[in-house]
Amino acid sequence: MTTREAVFPAGRNELFIQHSYSAAIRSGDFLFVSGHVGSHSDGSPEPDFEAQVRLAFANLQATLKAGGCTLDDIVDVTTFHTNPEKQFDTVLAVKNEVFSAAPYPTWTALGVNWLAGFDFEIKVIARIGAA
Repeated sequence: MTTREAVFPAGRNELFIQHSYSAAIRSGDFLFVSGHVGSHSDGSPEPDFEAQVRLAFANLQATLKAGGCTLDDIVDVTTFHTNPEKQFDTVLAVKNEVFSAAPYPTWTALGVNWLAGFDFEIKVIARIGAA
């Protein structure tokens, strides 16, 4: 039976503690990363949308690093958007900076009506040591 190990980035535990979930779970050769938002260390949202998206990716990278992964190890991405029609171009521009070369991970984008005060969330699955 494969065991599960919780993974947390250094100094980024406030939202995870407040809402009782793990930043990521390492199971076998995979890292299953919870949705990450553009939150500051105290859990508050970054008000500027583009900066919020960039901060979400930075927070994601910190969790990936804690789990022994990099952006290159990501195989699947799911993003959540509170106003996809208005936000998509900004998200796509940042995403294209982060994933600048093929092969790209799979990606599913979903429009939602609530993200607990945030406007963008990203969750991923990464293969540990795949790069």
